[in-house]
Amino acid sequence: MLTQEVRNTLFDVADLNQLKSGLNRLPAVDVGEFITDLSPERRAIAFRILRKDQAISVFEYLPPEIQEELINALHDSQVFQIVEAMRPDDRAELFDELPAIVVKRLLQQLSTAERRATATILGYPEGTAGRVMTTEYVQLRQGLTVEQAIEKIRQADQDKETIYYAYVTDDNRKLMRVVSLRQLLFAQPDTLIRDVASDRLIQARTEMPQEEVAQLMKRYDLLAVPVVDREDRLVGIVTIDDVVDILEEEATEDIQKLAGVSGGDEAALSSPLVTMRKRLPWLVGVMGLYIGAASAIAPFQKVIALVPVLAVIMPIFSNTGGTVGIQALTVTIRGLGVGEVTPKDTLKILRKEILAACGTSLSLGLTMIGLSLIWAPPKDRWVAFAAGLVMAINVFVAVTLGTLLPMAMKRLKLDPAMISGPLLTTMLDAIGFIIFLSLISLALKVFPI
Repeated sequence: MLTQEVRNTLFDVADLNQLKSGLNRLPAVDVGEFITDLSPERRAIAFRILRKDQAISVFEYLPPEIQEELINALHDSQVFQIVEAMRPDDRAELFDELPAIVVKRLLQQLSTAERRATATILGYPEGTAGRVMTTEYVQLRQGLTVEQAIEKIRQADQDKETIYYAYVTDDNRKLMRVVSLRQLLFAQPDTLIRDVASDRLIQARTEMPQEEVAQLMKRYDLLAVPVVDREDRLVGIVTIDDVVDILEEEATEDIQKLAGVSGGDEAALSSPLVTMRKRLPWLVGVMGLYIGAASAIAPFQKVIALVPVLAVIMPIFSNTGGTVGIQALTVTIRGLGVGEVTPKDTLKILRKEILAACGTSLSLGLTMIGLSLIWAPPKDRWVAFAAGLVMAINVFVAVTLGTLLPMAMKRLKLDPAMISGPLLTTMLDAIGFIIFLSLISLALKVFPI
């Protein structure tokens, strides 16, 4: 593990031979982290002194922007060797980030087999099983014996992504069975593969969304899942390390979209320009939404002038109602994201939220009454009861919108995380202000000051 002490020691090394020895002893992921923290000049030097096999492994752990930087800094021959040796799925991910002219040049230099594998993956839409799969898997014929299968794996498949599962296909590459390495090791050598392998196949389609693939593997505790095309031909596998990346990517995207970050893929150390580009559109949009909420208040300026304590009470509606709504929204989006619930469960979730809101609204309503009684002058203390009532109503509105909006987005096959926190909060502000101020206006007409 790359501890801070090891990191500091490597930073202080001036002898390149000593640095080379130290880096080549570390795991590839730790070397990638160390190189990422270096300045661009030292980064290229540190990468060049790595062993060839170590450099290939380290390259796959580097962020896309660092990979592109090294491609521009290294000689063409070094670049081609590294790109040729990469896993097809990692290579496709790299090509997604590079300029088209660079990708075209690199593709032309790849061997026929690697070019075909990369083109296959790049041919599928982003975010699907086909785009995240690897074409490196263990393939067996039904007529082999266990002994022959193990020998075939030993001789031809040592560089495959994983050997824990082997996939049995017919002459047309149609997936027939799957057999684990455990089953092979404990079976008799002369047993036929078709008698050992299981025909209960758990598989993904190339067009299946990547988050559904992750849920599939999580549900059945798989280390890898085969990916088949529309004709049930085996075209690749998705492995557990890919699923970890998918889950991290999806969680990051949902969290950032809830906060109103465009795209949901801003890195913590991204440049200020990228940060501004990701956040400013939503901030401008939210300002527009708040103009709408403010417009809802504008007709009630005379009411607020007559009852000044309203200006003290109203921000509490804004903060509390928005928080209640975001809580319901976050729980619902998380449930949809991990496959815990579907749009079919909308009424179940809504019933649970409303039952919980009964206690919540009572507690918050009473709190609102108490605070309003403290802040309001004696002649305006009647406002406290209106405030408590509207607070309770706002809680029910908040949990309803926080549940129904993401469910509706999912039913329309849109990303539920598009219902961001700022959007929901602004909607609740406008609704709460209109109800509260309308109720106060009505009370003033019935009981004029």
